Amino acid sequence: MAALLQVEGLKKHFPVSQGVLLSRLGKSVKAVDDVSFTVDEGETLGLVGESGCGKSTTGRCINRLLEPTAGAIHFAGADVGKLRTKQLKAYRRDVQFIFQDPYASLNPRMTFGEIMSEPLAIHGVGTRKERQERCKEMLEIVGLSPEHIHRYPHEFSGGQRQRVGIARALMLRPKMIVCDEPVSALDVSIQAQIINLLEDLQKEFGLTYLFIAHDLAVIRHICDRVAVMYLGKIVELGGWREVYNSPNHPYSQSLLSAAPVPDPEKQHQRTRIILHGDVPSPIDPPSGCRFHTRCPIAQLPICKDEEPPLRQVASGHRAACHFAKPFPIPPDLSCYVAPLGDV
Repeated sequence: MAALLQVEGLKKHFPVSQGVLLSRLGKSVKAVDDVSFTVDEGETLGLVGESGCGKSTTGRCINRLLEPTAGAIHFAGADVGKLRTKQLKAYRRDVQFIFQDPYASLNPRMTFGEIMSEPLAIHGVGTRKERQERCKEMLEIVGLSPEHIHRYPHEFSGGQRQRVGIARALMLRPKMIVCDEPVSALDVSIQAQIINLLEDLQKEFGLTYLFIAHDLAVIRHICDRVAVMYLGKIVELGGWREVYNSPNHPYSQSLLSAAPVPDPEKQHQRTRIILHGDVPSPIDPPSGCRFHTRCPIAQLPICKDEEPPLRQVASGHRAACHFAKPFPIPPDLSCYVAPLGDV
């Protein structure tokens, strides 16, 4: 299967403008720092990590909503960084975005029909009547009534608004969608509906997803591969079964051990890995391995002085740790994260 998206050495640094000392020293927030991965056509790659690790910034750089500081992004063989005006407009038609907050991402002064037809109008697709018909068709596809085309966002729930956000992203028939935590603001039952909807749409339209989330259950349910991020870097990358059942990086192990299991007996038998200390500042990240200040197996001086490469630990499974080793989960505890049910 061909790689549709290739990201190589992606960096995004934000200059610090507040604070006299930091601004004079030329300090910057290293939100994303040397991230590389590929996404195959028709695949779903999940980006997971705690808040502030750089997941959303990575997604916005891919869509050119933010300009990368360094690195290369290739989509279907084209260098995204070199695209200008018409080429960039065409690229954004192929790579759409689903935003996290269904309340903030929809214009409250526009009807659902106006919101959904706007991408078609910008790209000059169809007549006004054809756009209206396309909007009605797409509302049905995402589980809403065509009659809702004349309604406003404030008249609907968060789940219904997010369905409209998904419909808007599909209006131009994109090849890839960047899903930036599309269910984190929704109730659990609605989360399952939206995730199942995204899976159905992927099969129907042959979509490729970059799925950003911090919920491990959501990632397990929808993703083919998982990339774990910590402080602007990918620390583990592999198929979801390999990462979930045999995590090699201490940070991945701690994330999975923190996720609850709905069975009290299994929850009691689990080994909880507790990390001490706070996440370091992305303005001045630690030298060497960025996780060494909180890592339970760190060894000095190598972890402090040498940055570990993202090396292969098994077929299709890589981890950035000098002492990477599998942390196998016993078969009776393999359900580290409760899967979402069909709703």
